[in-house]
Amino acid sequence: MDIKEKIGKHLKNLRTDKGLTQEKLSYESDVDKTYISEVENGKRNISIINLEKLIVTLGASVKDFFNHKDFE
Repeated sequence: MDIKEKIGKHLKNLRTDKGLTQEKLSYESDVDKTYISEVENGKRNISIINLEKLIVTLGASVKDFFNHKDFE
């Protein structure tokens, strides 16, 4: 699994754990829903700025996001 897939998988897990749809996350983070879908599916590189927006919206910190077993 490459880094795009790892990031996408972890974002999706955080989103679903919070009970958010991609549409709701899109609205709350001001990141396009299609972009979120492509990132979650490992099909698109995510910018650092958008990654931070999503992580913060999901209630985590960048440090905590990457300090996860998905990135070991």
